[in-house]
Amino acid sequence: MNMAAIYQEASEQLTYEEMVAKHMPLVKRVAYHLIARMPNSVQLDDLVQAGMLGLLEAMKNYDASKGASFETYARIRIRGSMIDEVRRGDWTPRSVYHKARLLAEAMRTVENREQRAARDEEVAAELGLDLASYNKILTDTSGCHVLSYDDLSADGWVSDEEEGMSNGPLPELQKDLFKEGLSDAIANLPEREKLVLSLYYDDEFNLREIGEVLGVSEARVCQIHAQALTRLRSKMSDWVGDDE
Repeated sequence: MNMAAIYQEASEQLTYEEMVAKHMPLVKRVAYHLIARMPNSVQLDDLVQAGMLGLLEAMKNYDASKGASFETYARIRIRGSMIDEVRRGDWTPRSVYHKARLLAEAMRTVENREQRAARDEEVAAELGLDLASYNKILTDTSGCHVLSYDDLSADGWVSDEEEGMSNGPLPELQKDLFKEGLSDAIANLPEREKLVLSLYYDDEFNLREIGEVLGVSEARVCQIHAQALTRLRSKMSDWVGDDE
């Protein structure tokens, strides 16, 4: 019997309330992880509430025969539910999305011209800004990049309706090509940006912990993270488009 089947059998012996209580810490971990880069208008309690809905959906729809552990499946559902809640709140002004798009366009212009990763000061100069102003825009746009990365991630949360519409060889081929392109884009990031993404998304370090690893402030980690996602959005523009 594989581990997924063992987990499902053990879970069936728990009551509904026990399952919810067991995975409540997972909901809170995901919420704390996301809230660090959200603006003040997004409340932790709202993320937790949305995450609980995602947990309930995961409990309802989990299929151990697919091979993924419940925690892996539930984490995707929980995070997706939180992201959807933030999107519905429409907390980000259009001007912030506009700034994020300008950053990506400037970065793409510099990298096409120089045929290498653009440096901070080069992108700032392309925008006609000093470095301090450029870093301020990175900080301002860091929250909206939470959603941008979710859009970029081919492994992100997908609704049941979307799953039903994506059957067939063409969507699977497109997804495989997208994943290959995204993997190449991440591999070609500057080392510090690549490390920040790895620590944040793979190891689930928070910004303060990453700052301790790099020896920089939490605010600087936020800027590096935003710059990495700007660079990815620039490289993947043919897939994601430049809509605000």
